[in-house]
Amino acid sequence: MPPASTEAVATHASADTRVPADTRLAPGVPGYRRTSLALFAAGLAAFALLYSTQALLPAISAEFGATASAASWTVSAATAALALCVLPLSVLSERFGRRTMMITSLSVAVGIALLVPLAPNLESLIALRAIQGAALAGLPAAAMAFLAEEVRPKALVAAIGLFVAGNSVGGMSGRLVTGWVAQMWGWRAGLAAVGLTSLLCALAFRALLPKARHFTPGTLHPKALARTVRTHLADPLLMRLYVIGALFMTVFGAVYTVIGYRLVEAPFSLPQGVIGSIFLIYLVGTVSSAAAGRLVGRLGRRGALYLAVSTTAAGLLLSLSDALPAVLAGLVLITAGFFAGHAVASSSVSRTAKTGRAQASALYQSAYYLGSSAGGTLGAIAFHAGGWAGTVLIGLVAVLGVVSVTLYGSHSARTEARRIQLAASC
Repeated sequence: MPPASTEAVATHASADTRVPADTRLAPGVPGYRRTSLALFAAGLAAFALLYSTQALLPAISAEFGATASAASWTVSAATAALALCVLPLSVLSERFGRRTMMITSLSVAVGIALLVPLAPNLESLIALRAIQGAALAGLPAAAMAFLAEEVRPKALVAAIGLFVAGNSVGGMSGRLVTGWVAQMWGWRAGLAAVGLTSLLCALAFRALLPKARHFTPGTLHPKALARTVRTHLADPLLMRLYVIGALFMTVFGAVYTVIGYRLVEAPFSLPQGVIGSIFLIYLVGTVSSAAAGRLVGRLGRRGALYLAVSTTAAGLLLSLSDALPAVLAGLVLITAGFFAGHAVASSSVSRTAKTGRAQASALYQSAYYLGSSAGGTLGAIAFHAGGWAGTVLIGLVAVLGVVSVTLYGSHSARTEARRIQLAASC
């Protein structure tokens, strides 16, 4: 039998050593669109539920005779509970799967949503909202880890941006629905409407989300978890991203917790339905979060963060005006800056963490929602003490914190680059 030609042998060898095709999802790959739509629906339901009482705070204060800071706990209790529970539930997602955790989390939260309108007093309303926030904790970190595992790196920022866009639409639609329904039938009917809408989103999410193809179950070892968490907390870049997420959300939580109280008072004196419609501005966040990937591509991560911070700060200053158009323009800028910054920071966490992605995302979510809780409470206290200017001051301090952390990161990167260059020259 004649020997094989050199060309044939080379061809055979190259076929044997061929790199396996990347089976993860990307635009144009079957399943990518279904996954994107499913996570969009989940993000929509999560934010609609989590902030369902925010547009109703003046009405809740009126019914229960509560101050703005007391009523704000119907928001802060939910976000604080989410922040505390997101890490433990992310660990369970390592064992039982991201998909199972997300479906269970959203189902329980929707079930609680159907009970919230029946709360007889402010204390029980706050308690139910805390339970609801704890239930929702299983969704965000598992969603980020699911996307990091199932989507190709180049498509990850866009995929997470779409999930965040679902958050913005959910936050907007939830407040819009509650505002108009509450104006006609009361705040309890508004909360019931959000619960029913979220139920539909949860059903769509379960039907659309494909099974995970790249998930490997882990075991629940507390010591291993502690090591992973310590590793993430010892990573300077991850720590900066966690702080940035918390500070951005402090601004957003303060502004949108208090804005209803400002607009219901003179010189605006707007009715509840119109105040709810103000949250249509969230659509700006849908655009800016979805565009985060392009911003990073053009400006780099730090450049995109500087742009987001500048936009947010300009919006805060503009909102000090007593002219309604200027206030609305300020809210547009605040919303655009916040969602762009959040999308950049959260996607950077998923790309930076090489192991324990669920825990890395969970720590980011903990910081993020603790920022929301702190912002809502501090913003309401500042409003009570100094009016809207006090709330804006809280926001500007948080924005200054983002700038400081980002500048420190840039300085650290330059110092490390010089150190490596010096070591190489020696």
